[in-house]
Amino acid sequence: MTQLKFAKSLSRLGTESAFMVLARAQQLAAQGQDIINLGIGQPDFQTPDHIVEAGIKALRDGHHGYTPANGLPALREAVAADLHRRHEVEVNPDNVVVVPGGKPTMFFAVMMFGQPDAEIMYPNPGFPIYESVIRYSGATPVPIALKEENGFAFSADEVLGQITDKTSLIIINSPANPTGGVTPRAEIDKLVKGLEAHPSVALMSDEIYSNMLYGGREHVSLLQYPEIRDRLIMLDGWSKTYAMTGWRLGYAVWPDACVDHVTRLCINDHSCVNAATQFAGIAALNGPQDAVRDMVAQFDKRRQIIVDGLNALPGVRCADAAGAFYAFPNIEGTGLTAKQAQDKFLDEAGVATVAGTSFGAWGEGYLRFSYANSAENITEALSRISKLL
Repeated sequence: MTQLKFAKSLSRLGTESAFMVLARAQQLAAQGQDIINLGIGQPDFQTPDHIVEAGIKALRDGHHGYTPANGLPALREAVAADLHRRHEVEVNPDNVVVVPGGKPTMFFAVMMFGQPDAEIMYPNPGFPIYESVIRYSGATPVPIALKEENGFAFSADEVLGQITDKTSLIIINSPANPTGGVTPRAEIDKLVKGLEAHPSVALMSDEIYSNMLYGGREHVSLLQYPEIRDRLIMLDGWSKTYAMTGWRLGYAVWPDACVDHVTRLCINDHSCVNAATQFAGIAALNGPQDAVRDMVAQFDKRRQIIVDGLNALPGVRCADAAGAFYAFPNIEGTGLTAKQAQDKFLDEAGVATVAGTSFGAWGEGYLRFSYANSAENITEALSRISKLL
C-alpha cells in the first residue's frame, strides 16, 4: 500500500468555510430543497457587457500568449490612473503587480514576511485566508480584535500596543469581510502616526471593497499616507467592483523594495495572468462606471432591508453595515452558537449563512449574511428564519 509522506506544513493550512457552506447548500438544492444562499461573498450581477466583449475581442485578436509576469503595461497604467482618480494619489505603474485574484497578493505578502520567528497581525474576525497563510508560513498569527461596540473598526491604540520586536507585518481590511465594518480616518491617522516608532513593520491593506461604502462614509486608502508608502502593500482588484469573481484578476501596489521579490514569486507561481482577462480589466477601468454605481445602489437598498430585518428577529441584533455587502449580526440571544445557527438555518429553514467562527475566534456569537442576493430572496430568508426562531 502506498504511504505518501506529506509535508508537515500542510497541517497548518486552513480553508475558506464559505465554500464548504456553498457545497452543502448545493447538495441540499440537488436533493430538491429550496435553498436561499446568503453565504457566498459574490456579487449576483453579471460582468458588464463592454468588459465581456473586451475579453472576447482580445481572444479573437490573437492575444493567446504569455504576458509580462507583473501584468500588461497598459493594464498597470490603467490601474495607476484609476487610483489617481479615486484616491488622488500618484502611483508608478512599475509598482503595480497584476495577479490572478486577491489571494495571491495575500499569500506573497505573508510568504515575504512570515517565518518561524516572526509575528504577523491580522483582523479577527477577518478573511480566513489571512490566518491560514500566516500559520502555513510558520509565523505566529496575532489577532487584531474587531469588536461590535467599535462598529467592527480596529482600534489603533490596541494595534500599536500589540507590536513587538518580532512583528514583521500588519494586515488591515476596510471595508471589511465578514463584518462590513469601516475604519474611520481618525483611527487610520493614529495608526500611521504610531508606526513611526516601528520602521521595520510592513503593512498590507486589503481594499478590495473600496468602492462599496454606504451612508456617506468615505474610503480611506493607505496609499494616501506618503510616510508609509515605502512599506505598504495595497491590495485591490476587479472581482467585487465589476462582478468579475470568476475572471480571477487582482492587483497590488508594492513598495520599491518588494517589487523584484514579488515578481519572482509570480514567475515561480503562475508565470502570468491570462491575456484576455487583462484586456477585460483595462476595459473595466477605462470604460463607463454606470454599472458599478447601479450595483452599489442595489446593495445599499438590500443592506437596509437585511439590517432592519435582522434587528427584528428574536434574540438577534445587527450593527449597521457600513461597507462591502455583508451583515454580521450578533445571535447570542438565540441561545445558539455560531456553528449551530449556521447549520440550523440551512437544514431547517433552507437559508445558507456562514458561522462567525469561520472568520476567527472573535466571530463566536455572530453569523455572516451576504446581501449579494435579490431583495425578494433576502426578505423570504428573513421570514423563514423568523418562523424558525
